[in-house]
Amino acid sequence: MSIHQARLTVTTSGQGMHEITAAVSREVARSGILSGVATLFCQHTSCSLLIMENADPSARRDLEKWLDRLVPEDDPHFTHTLEGDDDMPAHIKMALTRTSETVPLAAGRLLLGAWQGIYLWEHRRAPHARNVIVTVVGE
Repeated sequence: MSIHQARLTVTTSGQGMHEITAAVSREVARSGILSGVATLFCQHTSCSLLIMENADPSARRDLEKWLDRLVPEDDPHFTHTLEGDDDMPAHIKMALTRTSETVPLAAGRLLLGAWQGIYLWEHRRAPHARNVIVTVVGE
């Protein structure tokens, strides 16, 4: 059994989904591992990871708009506002989604479906540099 671990830094331009499939695939290739799993972990509390439709951008926009309606930035009940109106909603959106993903590997490739991509979902308005730990385990 072999293990390969790397840190990806994803520079976001603000709120929205940023596809990282190619960067994760490069780490899988660098690992030399042919069969196993790739686990991704986001080291932040105001962004998340998800596997989502990568062919039609309207599917991602619809999901973003739906979550914005579910967790609006102007909720008067929030008391955690020191870092801005978008901070507490970003924490809630992260808690409702995921901070990690696991994808199986075969023949040295991610076994994503035909229309799946891996995304870092930035929930803050300002640009950030986000760290994603990629761990590849297998043979």
